[in-house]
Amino acid sequence: MLAGDADRDRAANVLKDAFVEGRLTQSEYEDRIGRVFQARTYRELDVLTADVPRPVPSVTAPLRPPRTNSYAVASLSCGIAGTLLGLPAIPAVILGHLARRQIRRTGEQGDGMAVAGLVLGYIVSAALAVSLAVIVLAIVMVASGG
Repeated sequence: MLAGDADRDRAANVLKDAFVEGRLTQSEYEDRIGRVFQARTYRELDVLTADVPRPVPSVTAPLRPPRTNSYAVASLSCGIAGTLLGLPAIPAVILGHLARRQIRRTGEQGDGMAVAGLVLGYIVSAALAVSLAVIVLAIVMVASGG
């Protein structure tokens, strides 16, 4: 088969790399480069580069993104549920702190979810505490006749 310009360029690069790495002398390199650009077939190019090892292409596995911390997901879920039901706000705070500690140690994703769960948990917990204080105060005032 006839070789194209791109094929001759690839063969020239193989020879250039071999020369730079010291596997060909300058006279061998110049002789072969001249013959590479005169070559018309793949066979002629193969003869000129057959004794020169070609670099092995490196294959890299695709990187998986870090996984999301499950405590962070649970913290956010409890924080959202806490706004509707109240009581899950406490686990949201606990899980949020656990998640942030694990995320710092393992490098997982989910810090934003953990912070959101913490914020919701603290806000709802504070609202529950204020509500409970108002109810207790109202009961004390009613009981004292006031």
